[in-house]
Parts: sequence; C-alpha cells; structure tokens
Amino acid sequence: MTTRTAPEPPAAAPLLDLQSLVVAVRRRRRLWCSLALVGLLLGAAVAVLVPPPPTAVTTVLVAHQEDQPNDSGTLIRTDAALLQTTGIAGQALKALGAPDRPEDFLKDYSGLGLTNNLLQITVTGRSDTEAAARAKALAEAFVADHVRRIKETADAEAKALLDQRDRMQEELAQVNKAIGEAPQQSGPKASANLEALFASRADLTSRITDFGRRAAEAHVGTPRLVAGTQIVDAPRAVKQSLPKTAATDAAIGLVLGLVLGLAVAAVGAVVADRPVLRREIAAHLGASVLAELRRVPRRPVGRWQLGRTRAARARATTTLARTVRGSAEPVSLLELGCARSAGALALDLAGALAEEGPVLVVDGLPGRQLADRRRPAGGPTVVRGEERAADGPGRERRIGVGSVAPGTAWTDLRYLGTRAVLVVRAGHGSTAWLHTVARQLADQRIPVLGVVLIDPDPGDRTDGTLWDGPRTTTRRRYVRPARRNRAEQHGGTEPHGGTEPYSGTEQRHSGSERPSGTDRPSGTDPRRTGRTTTWTARVPDSDQEVR
Repeated sequence: MTTRTAPEPPAAAPLLDLQSLVVAVRRRRRLWCSLALVGLLLGAAVAVLVPPPPTAVTTVLVAHQEDQPNDSGTLIRTDAALLQTTGIAGQALKALGAPDRPEDFLKDYSGLGLTNNLLQITVTGRSDTEAAARAKALAEAFVADHVRRIKETADAEAKALLDQRDRMQEELAQVNKAIGEAPQQSGPKASANLEALFASRADLTSRITDFGRRAAEAHVGTPRLVAGTQIVDAPRAVKQSLPKTAATDAAIGLVLGLVLGLAVAAVGAVVADRPVLRREIAAHLGASVLAELRRVPRRPVGRWQLGRTRAARARATTTLARTVRGSAEPVSLLELGCARSAGALALDLAGALAEEGPVLVVDGLPGRQLADRRRPAGGPTVVRGEERAADGPGRERRIGVGSVAPGTAWTDLRYLGTRAVLVVRAGHGSTAWLHTVARQLADQRIPVLGVVLIDPDPGDRTDGTLWDGPRTTTRRRYVRPARRNRAEQHGGTEPHGGTEPYSGTEQRHSGSERPSGTDRPSGTDPRRTGRTTTWTARVPDSDQEVR
C-alpha cells in the first residue's frame, strides 16, 4: 500500500518585501548619494552664477473703513491682490517715467500681508537705487489709489443721501402748497385732510434733517482713513549675503537630490527584481549559502580592509575545501557577475588542496583573465577549458571555473565538473535568471553543493540555509492486526492499539544531504518541523511476533 502526503501549500509571497526594498536601496547608495551631491553642487552653483537681483522692501499701513477686531485678513489680502493690477503698476511707472510695460513690471514686485493693516511690498531692480525708487513709487501709487477709492466711496454715499434729501424736499414743498390751499375748503372732511398734511410735513421735515446729517457724517471719517493710510517704513535695499544664499540653495538642492535619488533607487529596485538577501538567493537557486565574500577590489585598499578581506577569503577557502574533499567527482565554481572573485577563489582553493596531491584548475571563464593572471612559483596549473576537454581526464584533482551568465553554453558545464558551487554576486542576477540557472543545472544533472555569496549586504541578517528538503513519497507495507478473539485466546491484548510497528530514519537537508542513520523506536511519531521524514515498515515473521 502506498500513502502519499499532500504537500504543504507554499506561503503567499508579499506584494512588496520591505526588507528587500530597504536593502536594495541601501546597496544603491552610490546612486542616491551622487544625486544628492549633484543637487548640493547645483544649488551652490545657482547661488553663485545666478545671484538674486537687487531687492528693496517697504511697509504700508492700510486703514479700512470696515476694520473689525475679528477680521481673518481678508481685507489685507484684497489689498495685496489690488497691488498686482496693471492700474497701480502703470501709475508707478508713470511716476518713475519708465518706458516699461505694466505687464512686465508686475513680475518684478509682490505684496505680502503681515497683519490686518500692514502690507509689505518687495520690488526688484537692476540696482539697489532703482529697486528703492521702484518700491517708493509703487507704495505711493498704492496709497494714492487707496485714498482715491476711500474718497470716491464717501462722495458716492454722500451724494446718494443728498439726492434723497432733495427728493423729500420736493415732496415737502408740495405738502406746504396743499396746506396753503386748505383754508378755502370747509367741513369735517377738510379738517381731517388738513391734519394729515400737517403730519406728513412734520415727517418729511424730520427725514430731510436726518439725511442731511448723514450726508455730512459721510465725509467725517474720510480724513481719518486718509491719514491712517501711509508709508510707515521707507523703502530700503535688502542686504543679501552670498554665503548665506549659497548655503540655503545648496541645502535645498541636497534635499531635492536625495529625495529624487531615493525614489529612483526604490523604483529601480522594484522594477529590476534582483534578489539581494541571502534567503532569497538560496531559495531561488535551491541551494544553501556556504560562505560570503567581498568582491576582489580593482584598486589598492587600506591595510585594515585588506586584512579583513584576507581573513574572509581564508574562511571561505576552508569551507570550500571541506566540501570538495567530500566529493569524489570533479567540482566546478560557476560565477554569476563576479568573474575576478571566482577566479581568485579557485586559485585559493587549489592552493589549499595542493598539499593532498596535484591540482589542476580548468579555466572556462570568458577571456583569459584567469590563465593570464600572474601566479607565484609552485602554484596550481591552470589550463583552458577546451585544452583539458581534448586531453581527457587525468589523475590530478580538477577544479573547474566557469560562468552561468547569459550566453553560457550549458552543455559544456559538465566538462568543468559534475558538481558545482555557485559563486553569485548579490543583486546582480534577476529572479528569472536565477531560476534559469537552477533549471539548466538540473537538466544537465549537475548537483549544486552550495552558494558562495559575493558582496553581500552588511545589514543582511537572513540565514540563507534551506531547511526544507524535497518531498519524498513514503511507502508503507500494511500489516493486518491480529483478531481480538485470537489475542484473547492467548491471554494478551493487541499490541500498539492495533497499529503496525514503524522504524524511521530522519533526514535533515541544509544544502546537501546528510543522513543521520538514527533509528526511532517503533510506535513513536516523530515531530515534523520543516524536515522530511522517511518511514520504513517492518513485516512480522510470525503470528507470535504479532502478538
């Protein structure tokens, strides 16, 4: 009987892995740091090459007839908007005698309401003197326009009141004429009409007096408003500091460049889909990360950094030497985006294994960078891949070095080694290409012993070890339990509750298979924590053994 264990459904991958995004953006720090530096330099250059024009400011006190303590600044904002009109600009240019167009002059000044009654006017010019003159002319034009509007409003109100008074005076004259003609009539009806005429005359007289008083008061507040609207701060040139302006513009450029760089790096990381974490690379390649190294520098580095690099290379070489010693077949180092590091690692590995016997390094990298590299005397022998393929296998231990970059001849990889260690630079290959590499190596029947990660992120705290091995099909041989009445005839009970005995062997996969060979007692159920367990059933020899 064969029982099949249903595979566990894979965990749903997040739409956007924040940790991977942060690591990818941090790895592109050269990009956003460069853009931030460019923004800083551009801001400073703009301040030096395009200095701000000479500027003058003046402050005007504006009195309003509708001033209220709870005003939210609507009136002063209206005055600032009126300042930006061609009428006031034209009056200022006319006072200056300048031939400029009012539409062009509007671009050279602005108004800002400081309080409900204070208006600040900022004007630019070709020089400080011209800017101050423009500010004075503009302020005077605004004050004159404001005063004119106040007077026109008061005159219009007074005129309306006086017109109403004159109309009522005409009505009063008609009433007086009617009263003068009343004595010619007699009777009760005439007496009532006379009383109504006297009442109407009294009302009209009162209203005429009121309209006259209001017309006189309409001009009473005008002098106060006119006197309250004035220039309280004379136009003066603004002293501009070049270092301060350059520092301000540079800071603004730095912030804008940094934000732009971070945005470009984040979008590029999402679009490129290049794994950078150890766990992602291990999962996509189907092999655990054995070691990690920094890239071989192309230029001289500091003594402290060189010491750390050598120590890391020594540890990685020791780990690979153990892996290669445990393999009876040739092993190859296949690089993806790190040919120099793979070549240096192959030479270090060959030097570590040279004590046990002759070692031959088969160079299958594009070009002749490994074969032409200068090596110390007594170092390992390096031959090209096509030369070794023609000679056939030898007695020395072979270490192949090849590439799995796009354009690789997959069928030639078996000549370098029937087992492989992938040397991958973090963030170089896309997810699709890592899947292609794993699939092609599986088609060529080249097991991957592990992955050496080049240039990992220092802040990466992921493991990079595969704990879940491939699912296996468990075959169990079913043993029918003895009948209860038969067991009772022998005075016993059915063993193990009617289930057959099992003995199991547990295997734990972490990049390579390591059978433990430890047997479990029968009748026990091992814990399943992400590991593959293979059960083997034992068939009883006799009924006595069943009992």
